[in-house]
Amino acid sequence: MLPATLLRTAESMADLKSLQHCDAFVRRHIGPDDVQVAAMLAELGHQSLDELIAATVPAAIALNKSLALPPPEAEHDALERLKRLLADDMPGRAFIGLGYYDTLTPLVIQRNVLENPGWYTAYTPYQPEISQGRLECLLNFQQMIMDLTAMEIANASLLDEATAAAEAMALAHRVCEDKDVTAFFVDHHCFPQTIDVLRTRAKGYGFDIIVDDPARLGAHVVFGALFQYPDRTGELCDLAALIAQVHARKGIAVVAADLLSLTLLKPPGELGADVVIGTTQRFGVPMGYGGPHAAYFATRDAFKRSIPGRLIGVSVDARGKPALRMALQTREQHIRREKANSNICTAQVLLANIAALYAMYHGPTGLMRIGQRVQRLTDILARGLASRGLVPHNRRWFDTLTFHVPQTQAVAIHERAAAAAIHLRRDSETSLGLSLDECTTAEDVEILWQVLLGEAAVSLSVAALDAEFATGRLASPFDATQLRTSPFLQHPHFTSYHSETELLRYMKKLEDRDIALNRSMIPLGSCTMKLNATAEMLPITWPEIARVHPFVPPSAVPGYQAMIDGLADMLKAITGFDAVSMQPNSGAQGEYAGLLAIRGYLDSRGGQHRNVCLIPSSAHGTNPASAQLLGMRIVIVACDAQGNVDSADLEAKAQQHANELAALMLTYPSTHGVFEEGVRELCAIVHAHGGQVYMDGANLNAQVGVSRPADIGADVSHVNLHKTFCIPHGGGGPGMGPIGVKAHLAPFLPGHDVVAPNAVVRDSGAVAAAPWGSAGILPISWMYITLMGASGLLKATQVAILNANYIAARLAPHYAVLYTGAKGRVAHECIIDLRPLKLATGISEEDVAKRLMDFGFHAPTMSFPVAGTLMIEPTESEAKPELDRFIDAMLVIRREIDDVSTGRIDAQNNPLKHAPHTLADITDANWERPYSREVAAFPAPWVREHKYWPAVNRVDNVYGDRNLVCSCPPLDAYSS
Repeated sequence: MLPATLLRTAESMADLKSLQHCDAFVRRHIGPDDVQVAAMLAELGHQSLDELIAATVPAAIALNKSLALPPPEAEHDALERLKRLLADDMPGRAFIGLGYYDTLTPLVIQRNVLENPGWYTAYTPYQPEISQGRLECLLNFQQMIMDLTAMEIANASLLDEATAAAEAMALAHRVCEDKDVTAFFVDHHCFPQTIDVLRTRAKGYGFDIIVDDPARLGAHVVFGALFQYPDRTGELCDLAALIAQVHARKGIAVVAADLLSLTLLKPPGELGADVVIGTTQRFGVPMGYGGPHAAYFATRDAFKRSIPGRLIGVSVDARGKPALRMALQTREQHIRREKANSNICTAQVLLANIAALYAMYHGPTGLMRIGQRVQRLTDILARGLASRGLVPHNRRWFDTLTFHVPQTQAVAIHERAAAAAIHLRRDSETSLGLSLDECTTAEDVEILWQVLLGEAAVSLSVAALDAEFATGRLASPFDATQLRTSPFLQHPHFTSYHSETELLRYMKKLEDRDIALNRSMIPLGSCTMKLNATAEMLPITWPEIARVHPFVPPSAVPGYQAMIDGLADMLKAITGFDAVSMQPNSGAQGEYAGLLAIRGYLDSRGGQHRNVCLIPSSAHGTNPASAQLLGMRIVIVACDAQGNVDSADLEAKAQQHANELAALMLTYPSTHGVFEEGVRELCAIVHAHGGQVYMDGANLNAQVGVSRPADIGADVSHVNLHKTFCIPHGGGGPGMGPIGVKAHLAPFLPGHDVVAPNAVVRDSGAVAAAPWGSAGILPISWMYITLMGASGLLKATQVAILNANYIAARLAPHYAVLYTGAKGRVAHECIIDLRPLKLATGISEEDVAKRLMDFGFHAPTMSFPVAGTLMIEPTESEAKPELDRFIDAMLVIRREIDDVSTGRIDAQNNPLKHAPHTLADITDANWERPYSREVAAFPAPWVREHKYWPAVNRVDNVYGDRNLVCSCPPLDAYSS
């Protein structure tokens, strides 16, 4: 029965529906209810959220009007509207290839990993003790790549194949003998999107890209070369001979290899390659109209300290037990900044894990069978076509065929293809190609015969030709010397989990070793670990979202395009910018793309000499790393004692470099977690000296609905969709970093050589392999904004700021809150300073971080942006009881620090120094510590209700780097 109060307010069925749906999702997304909000406001001495925001956000930048967005929609209404939007799409069956292939995600992996918040809501494994599950799966990924490529070391994935190729080019120059050589050779039959990205990246490095026939390799002096294997046409070149030519000139040989083909073909490592890159997309990861997918990067052991991205290594914990961690480059950008190997500070973890689990699901024999089936169907297709006079141009093939035909015949073929909703690769007016994949059927082959041959295909039969191959009357086009003879994936992880029961239990075991948002709050500053709602996640596995090739004509997917354009319009309303590019597929790529647009604009106005980038000392480490990718000269701007950008220092350096000033990279609210009062003046200083303002969007969750980057003075900003707009972090990826720009920069947004994005006029070049980046996860942000509406987004920002200030106020009597704004308030995050406590007691920020694991919490961001501190961001999704549990944990820890300070407990033998505590500790018969097992494992009463046990004790980071092992240990090492 409805409450009487509700019945009195409802005068019609329409009113009842409105009461049920209008803000239902908003209430579920925002953790604190009205009673909890009022209690936290009272703690802060405010009467309303509006009053709090007025005391926090400078009046000079306050928006003071509603966002131009519709009101909130109900979950089912929004899902139905998105379904209707996609209903007119006719993506058909794509045989385009070029690194994107239809694949079958094993349903046990789809349900239990891709659709499981225990996997997709976890964070980058900076705290290894509570990330052992993901780390083990990523180690399996590295082992899979090393085995299939026959290379000595592999990283934990990169963003996509094209950017992996660009990273390989950079590594090649770092490690080559002759640094004066600046030319890089690219096989003209590499994928076009890869060549596009290489050309973009080469401009900043000052490299020359030579795209030519490999037969002419000897005519060029180069520091390295890239070859596609098999190449764009499907041909298998004599890779060993080409690599030998590169080595003869002391160059570095890079190979972009199709991973599935390496189950049958001799791997590049056995042919002498120095670096092997590619994509793992066809290992069970849907195409998603371009992503997200996990690229791979493998190289020689000698180059391990130049590898970009993340590397998972084996170390030991405090008990000597094997334990995994991120090795070498854990926080490379924040340590080396502009001298970092790369601006890539993450990996495509969720997708890498899916690819690794796909390999475990099928095992080496199963993968080989998939490869053999694809190759056999390609053989059958090719033989049938040849029997009717249409002979492939390539002499050897794995899954790809290319044909040169007269223009009239090509026109007829494309007309038949359109009628059959078939998409082929169109290289030119007289050249076409196609690629088969895991999902290709015998019926598909017969349809392709009809499309390519017309009436001449009538009597062709897959079954008949298959029988001829089976009897040996027809032979594969491979030369015996090209076939793989070496074993691969022999580790038990790839040979043990082929029944669904066994794989399900293995995945559950890994999941249980990690802390994700489905277990507790993850209060990481600058990372915005908010709710990733089920309704937002549902569309990503719809076939009309997941199974679309990124190079189908946009006219075939008007609904997909409308969804992307609609999201772009939403982001424009939220940020105030005039145009948006969705192409950057990470926050760091967004930084790069934004600076690239500035570079293009300045160059168009004769400002080629402008190359100085001003960056505050507090900035994210990827900022200077991104600037150096464009060859910019980084000049650091100081911060004052309150953590604000020092305006006097900025003014002096802008004036000093006025003739060379290109940009200021600014994070707002500041990296220190405050709304700086003088931000408009900072932007004005840069503009007055001829520069542009780039705003890092990492902290946009404190701005939505209360201020806008474009109104503040930014010319360009990237938007972390995996932070503010609810794309989950996925254990360290995927992410999306689209950029918004003002009108004068719009002509310089990223372009694309295969499918040009809308509204790109001058084209600064591609920054990612796909035109719209990782389009397959854009529905998450579309759904979030649609469900929240203008009012919901505003309240989310208000509550995010409320939660952060509540934590700061409760902790301030016990810990020093390092920075606050002009009126004593923080933004959406706060920094607590542990340096005085460390000086007095020896207890470090790391000790506090590890002790929080005993309470079941992931630690806040540690030692960034200030060493010796913890940066806390609760987000709007956490209710007051969870905030109070976290605060209580921090207060218990403070009392434990006091016990050390007063000598009540030994400075080294205490719960903080031994944290985290494992079951092995608690069940150890030789417990010889001056505190009880209960204090160790159950430091607060509520911990007993839902105890999380870390899988390992504190991991020895130094041991892991000194004894670098990045492959899977034998199984007995895990159980020893």
